[in-house]
Amino acid sequence: MTEPHKQPLKGRGELRTQPQPTRSDRTTSPVERSAQDAAGANRPALRIGIRIPPCDRADHVVETVRHAESLRFDDAWFPDSQLLWRDVFTTLTAAALGTERIGLGTAVTNLATRHPAVVASAARSVAELAPGRFKLGLGVGNSSVGPVGLRQTTSAEMREGLGLLRALLDGEEWEFEGKVRSRLRDPGAGVPLHLAASGPRNLRLAGEIADGVILLSSISPATLTTATARVREGAETAGRAADAIPLTVSAFCAVTDDVAAEARLLKPICASIAQNGGASFLALAGIDVDVPAHVEGIYPDLVHAEDWPRAVEICSAWISDENALRFAEEFCLFGTPARIAERLQALHADGVTGVLLQHVGSYHPPTELIEAIGESVLPALSPSTPGKADPR
Repeated sequence: MTEPHKQPLKGRGELRTQPQPTRSDRTTSPVERSAQDAAGANRPALRIGIRIPPCDRADHVVETVRHAESLRFDDAWFPDSQLLWRDVFTTLTAAALGTERIGLGTAVTNLATRHPAVVASAARSVAELAPGRFKLGLGVGNSSVGPVGLRQTTSAEMREGLGLLRALLDGEEWEFEGKVRSRLRDPGAGVPLHLAASGPRNLRLAGEIADGVILLSSISPATLTTATARVREGAETAGRAADAIPLTVSAFCAVTDDVAAEARLLKPICASIAQNGGASFLALAGIDVDVPAHVEGIYPDLVHAEDWPRAVEICSAWISDENALRFAEEFCLFGTPARIAERLQALHADGVTGVLLQHVGSYHPPTELIEAIGESVLPALSPSTPGKADPR
């Protein structure tokens, strides 16, 4: 891509927001009835989202989304990887037509396997079917680019790509490859652009130009503090109000009375982090491991292994049960409903505006997690909880 056009782009210094359905327009969820913290801050209620991989026909996946909506989840987020799952925008279209209240988003799509102009058109098409409910989450590519031999998007490319997307979605012209100036016909859907980030460069970039941030830093207070500081630095550079930028934290989650047993399933996740330069991250929990750059017998990769029990067995060579337990306790939302609710409240008090809960596995819907959170955790965040009040 060439240098962006020289006209100022809308939204670069201001947050693009969508009108969210008001409590008079829709059923109020238990999470939305959470009161502000003891200091009386007027922070929006914490949004509880669930990751739903497009692992089946779109009409079947929509049943899972409807189930989450019926249990008062605020958002459904869909990952994008063209070889692992069905097409994410096809699934989102079905979800938009098949639901009424729940927020929808990509977590995440990319600008490598999909040209930014194609992403702009797809995002506009979904957003007009779900007014005020769609967010476009973008990332560097990961499981989309690796299996087809492409590299991840650089920070410089991401900056230009977000500028291109915003211009097209705002109805402005863009100069492509220094050859032609074009625009998106019928753009007016107003799509917020959320950037998924973990490294300092992309965290600063998100604070500078994105409408929201999907934090891949886990729920550990230490990593969250560092990540949000980088977002704030980027916001200050652009003269933006950092406190107004939505922060969604991604976390693996399991409702259980036996954390140690469930934690064993996290071994491939922990191994993948170690394999990809996350030693300092794991060290925060006292985890010191050395995983080979390539692990035989797991397809397509550690995080998305098709045979998860086999992946757990293989990764046990480097990740002990004790390491897995430490990982679950420090970085994930594993535990009883009361414990998970307590940690969600703490995240909200620390400035997090949303969570993106993930189950372990990529090729089946998170039905059990949806039911466990919806039936036992969300009620624990109701006005009857000590320290909570009904704002109605």
